[in-house]
Amino acid sequence: MQSKQRILLGHGSGGRLTHDLIRTAILSKFGNPILDKLTDSAVLPYREKLAFTTDSFVVTPWKFPGGDIGKLAVCGTINDLAVQGARPEYLSVGLIIEEGLPYAVFNTIIDSMAQAARKSNVAIATGDIKVVEKGACDTIFINTSGVGRLVTRRDLSAQRIKPGDAIILTGTIAEHGLAVLASRRGLDLDLGITSDCQALDSLLVPLAGKIGGIKFMRDPTRGGLATTLHEIAESAGLGIIVEERKIPITSKVRAACELFGIEALFVANEGKAVLVADKGVSGTIVRNLRRHPFGRHAAVIGTITSGAKNHVILHTSVGTQRLIDMMDAEPLPRIC
Repeated sequence: MQSKQRILLGHGSGGRLTHDLIRTAILSKFGNPILDKLTDSAVLPYREKLAFTTDSFVVTPWKFPGGDIGKLAVCGTINDLAVQGARPEYLSVGLIIEEGLPYAVFNTIIDSMAQAARKSNVAIATGDIKVVEKGACDTIFINTSGVGRLVTRRDLSAQRIKPGDAIILTGTIAEHGLAVLASRRGLDLDLGITSDCQALDSLLVPLAGKIGGIKFMRDPTRGGLATTLHEIAESAGLGIIVEERKIPITSKVRAACELFGIEALFVANEGKAVLVADKGVSGTIVRNLRRHPFGRHAAVIGTITSGAKNHVILHTSVGTQRLIDMMDAEPLPRIC
């Protein structure tokens, strides 16, 4: 009976408990013709150029307003493929589970992963489970790798970015990091902020396939919007000017950032993307984004410039300018 209530070290032994866990709690939810074979590696039916990514998720707490570590792992990996202009098709899932994890919690996480994968029509093709002694990890760690099929022959690369290109943000910032922060012990202040954790393939992949002026896409996760803009500027060897008044942000997020003494530009997002595109097609891109529920607050927030090379300059809402530097450390640890 105990093995049905909590995860035991035996669940990671490779023996009967492992096989029972895989078949009853995982295959019943992730099952598909590729995974059902339970081979050591999955054989995928590809002939053309692919996108491939991997990521690890160690968020604490494991559950937060708007999602949990399972949904985050699937959506985060899907988004890494989508911003490359790839339609996500297959994921791997590696689970490192702390001994004593309640079985009900494990089931909730697996259900979230299965639901997120189904929503994006992604198959979980292979995976692995390890159970470690209590205290060796925090509840559960998840590694996911993803494979996707490119929908465009145009290379989405920072090297294609030119002065005058527009910078587009698909929606409001900072919800994820603040939702996780508010969920932590001693900081649950009922701010009413929900994580933006969501898969962006349905928003970005069709756009990448039909609009040729998109040059680069990235999701502003750890380090937030400011860090992503710095990465773009440095990769392109150009400068960026951002208009503060054009950055979408909710009043709740503004209030929370003032309360915690945090700048929203540096807070993580898990359901937004930054696009760099030809200025001439930026209006078309924004209109297309706003037709989708995940892009209804999309806006052009800045421009690429040949000046201020490798720097990001913010035109503030009060009419001044300031240099946005890159963070030395995360203000919100363990947000993904």
